[in-house]
Amino acid sequence: MRAIEVAAAGGPEVLELVEVPDPEPGPGQVLVRPAAIGLNFIETYQRSGVYPVQHPFRPGGEGAGEVMQLGEGVTALQVGDEVAWTSSVTGSYADLALLDATQALTIPEGLDVRTAAALPLQGLTVSMLVDGAFHIERGQDVLLTAGAGGVGLLLTQVAAHLGARVITTVSTAEKESLSRAAGASDVIRYDTFGDITTELPAAVRELTGGAGVHVVYDGVGRATFDGSLGSLRPRGTLVLFGGASGPVPPFDPQRLNRAGSLFLTRPTMMHYVADSGERAARWSQVSSWVTDGVVDLRVGATFPLAEAAAAHRALQGRQTTGKVLLLP
Repeated sequence: MRAIEVAAAGGPEVLELVEVPDPEPGPGQVLVRPAAIGLNFIETYQRSGVYPVQHPFRPGGEGAGEVMQLGEGVTALQVGDEVAWTSSVTGSYADLALLDATQALTIPEGLDVRTAAALPLQGLTVSMLVDGAFHIERGQDVLLTAGAGGVGLLLTQVAAHLGARVITTVSTAEKESLSRAAGASDVIRYDTFGDITTELPAAVRELTGGAGVHVVYDGVGRATFDGSLGSLRPRGTLVLFGGASGPVPPFDPQRLNRAGSLFLTRPTMMHYVADSGERAARWSQVSSWVTDGVVDLRVGATFPLAEAAAAHRALQGRQTTGKVLLLP
């Protein structure tokens, strides 16, 4: 089979298409043929060495496709079943991948397999954000950085559906249009700011009558962290769920006290789906958002598997909106 592998940390050019033997499922595993593979920012960190990995390394956790072969002891699945997944034993950037059978997410009727490939990580992350790390209530004000990204567009739709007023930040006119179409009540163009640390809170407070927002969902990190904190009302919550601009420097907790008894959390989705029952419930919730029409899942770009390097360049260069998929 074909696979993308990384021999040593580096730029997108280290993503090499190779031919390797087909994997065989061990006990408790299934062999799947991906119909589509979800691209996620963490894979750029793993490829570049920001997150250390063992080499040779095959990227990719997320995807969806057909079960081709069952390992010993697997009874809950059958050959031919369509499943999605958030993690792969062998890495998903390949024609075939191995999964732990317990991690397979059954694709419900009404959800096509390519859409399902775009859904697990971002969908389950949004489930965690609105119904875990924070619980959105009708009438609350929400600020979301990077409102036109894959998580941003999904989160905007779900938060608006739950009755929140959603304020987003974006960097271009095209992204502003996408964010408004997803349900954002107000969109802040931070590309016009000279100092986001002071100008973002000022813009947010102008929109909220001086009060600030109940919650900030910040997936950008270093560049927006201080501005996000400054945008909260007393006892508000900052949910820091990513670091696209880099990690946040060491932080003095006394800042939370001085700013109004604020809350800060840095959640990881995997901790919200570690329990099999909670994982199944959240996947059912996420799937129903799509099949019931609550969200319109945007696939912003697709690339052939062999062009994984181009896909990484586009993702890191913020040239994409919505979800990016690799197609074997």
